[in-house]
Amino acid sequence: MLWGTSPLGRLQARTAKGAVAALLVAAVAAPKSAIVVDAKTGKVLYAQDADALRHPASLTKMMTLYMLFGALDSGKLSMDSRLKVSAFASRQSPTKLGLKPGSTIAVRDAMLGLITRSANDAAVVIAENLAGSETAFAQRMTTTARSLGMSRTTFRNASGLPNGDQWTTARDMVTLGRALQAHYPTYYRYFSTKSFVYNGRVIGNHNKLLGRVPG
Repeated sequence: MLWGTSPLGRLQARTAKGAVAALLVAAVAAPKSAIVVDAKTGKVLYAQDADALRHPASLTKMMTLYMLFGALDSGKLSMDSRLKVSAFASRQSPTKLGLKPGSTIAVRDAMLGLITRSANDAAVVIAENLAGSETAFAQRMTTTARSLGMSRTTFRNASGLPNGDQWTTARDMVTLGRALQAHYPTYYRYFSTKSFVYNGRVIGNHNKLLGRVPG
């Protein structure tokens, strides 16, 4: 399985053919910060400023999804569970699903909203429903990052919207990417979703490489 993120934080997944080694690629916030590792062994194949601090932008949602997958895996939530939308969540800047305060959204739709549209309102909805507030959720995100070995990562929000105190590195994000694959293979497959239907609208994936890159 080849997993990667673009410098802008777009999630992508595809199957590798034949004897091609499984690779994990991450580039965080700036094109000069990158790392390539063998996904099975963790061996570093290429690195450039892999430990330099970068703002994670929408790569933040990888950890938001990691936390959501944990709640699904433990049985705390199901794909059909309804998440409440707060006024704060609905006010998030685009990109977003346009969630209305006082409404609810199914976990499946919130998850796919993050994966396909990088929906900031859905990210905050997940955070608030899992931890009571986005601030508390961000603290949990940071604690989880430390437990995974992401020693230079600090989260302040669930979406990746600009925050001067939110930092990560390419090496830390590749650690998270491998953890998503290894710990939650059942849910990891959703990263290959090309589109889904929400409230009668077709929401397409903004990762234009899906279905276009051989493999």
